[in-house]
Amino acid sequence: MEKEARHHDRIAKMIFASVYPHYVTKVESKGRTTEELHQVIEWLTGYNKKKLQTLLDKRVTFEEFFAGAKVNPNAHLITGMICGYRIEEIDNPLTRQARYLDKLVDELAKGRKMEKILRNPAG
Repeated sequence: MEKEARHHDRIAKMIFASVYPHYVTKVESKGRTTEELHQVIEWLTGYNKKKLQTLLDKRVTFEEFFAGAKVNPNAHLITGMICGYRIEEIDNPLTRQARYLDKLVDELAKGRKMEKILRNPAG
């Protein structure tokens, strides 16, 4: 239990701007664009490009990043394994949200269609 608490705390205190370049590298190396990455981030968090840049410049933690986000009501449709964890089984809300983002970036890098990534019930 203590190990799990440390894991959640580590994610909460991680600086979003330190992870963001890895997201960019991952998607661009697989032929996707930064614009598509921003579309995915905006879908999940509600942050447009300008707000995202502000948060990157402020070097907010993941805890601060998600505290101000309007997490998409369809985010619960993001399921599966990421980083060795089954997303739908993660109890800590912040850790689950961070893993949602990881999963979306992973799907984008793997070439999944944007309509599927954005969990559009109509698409």
